[in-house]
Amino acid sequence: MASQHWPIDEAPGRDVRAPIPKDFRLTSGERLASPEVVGRLHGPDRGPLVVVAGGISSGRFATRWWSWAVRAGGPVDLNRVRVLAFDLPPGRDDPGVTITTGDQARLLALLLDAIGEPRAEAFVGASYGGCIGLAFAAAFPQRVGRLVAVSAAHRSHPAATAWRGVQRRLLAFARDCGREAEGVALARQLAMVTYRTPDEFALRFASTPPAEAGAAYPVCDYLIARGAAYAEATSAARWIALSDSLDRHDVPPETVRCPLTVIGFTSDRLVPIEDSRELAARAPNLERLIEAPSIFGHDAFLKERELVGRALHDALSPLYATSPREIAA
Repeated sequence: MASQHWPIDEAPGRDVRAPIPKDFRLTSGERLASPEVVGRLHGPDRGPLVVVAGGISSGRFATRWWSWAVRAGGPVDLNRVRVLAFDLPPGRDDPGVTITTGDQARLLALLLDAIGEPRAEAFVGASYGGCIGLAFAAAFPQRVGRLVAVSAAHRSHPAATAWRGVQRRLLAFARDCGREAEGVALARQLAMVTYRTPDEFALRFASTPPAEAGAAYPVCDYLIARGAAYAEATSAARWIALSDSLDRHDVPPETVRCPLTVIGFTSDRLVPIEDSRELAARAPNLERLIEAPSIFGHDAFLKERELVGRALHDALSPLYATSPREIAA
């Protein structure tokens, strides 16, 4: 997910917390260092509940990282629905663990229990969040009404694993050399290349060479700036854990039985459109497969506001039958 500087969250919202039981174990057998799962409820006090989850850089402030989508009057309309988003474990200061999207789904279930919600009427997940949504629907079929998976499939593609594997080794090398922040910045630069498309880079940047070998080209200046902005945002251990989680993700589409909308982009190199098509073809309750070109590649879920917004609104329209006035009453 592209690096952003988000405004202060001004939408209605309150933090919610769920203690993690002492006997809770990840699939790996490990324990999380964090004692609780932290989420945030946005929107009205009443109304259908929608879980929203995004890429590995997202968190509980959905009105920040997806501000155009999750807002009053937006595609995920805070006048009509409540939104629950949560911080993705492990935390920034936690030691490294091996965590799966199924583990994230179980942690979300703890959070739903803590707030007294037996079921989410919808789960909207993009990128890693879409993978969690698929895992949640498979593990807790009675606890989700419908699922929208954007730029996410049922498994990781080997090419995406290859790119992320290089990033993880870079992160581990820099950490072991005592230069963790520089490693995070470099890994972020590499990640940015996979999020966007060659066509976008060609339109935005000249190929003007620098004065000497080893100096930065115009596109390098952009990547260096994005890496520097991200250097303090996460730790190497957390990035390695969540990146690896993406590559462990494997949910048979046949186990996702709720109504499903799949949104994919033909230019996405991390989630090839063929994988979105396979997910849609094998899912037993597909409502709609939407595929479109985009110059933004994997980041299209952040950038293609009109197309993604319309698709989200259509997918959630059964929840919008109740008027905002009736919800507030």
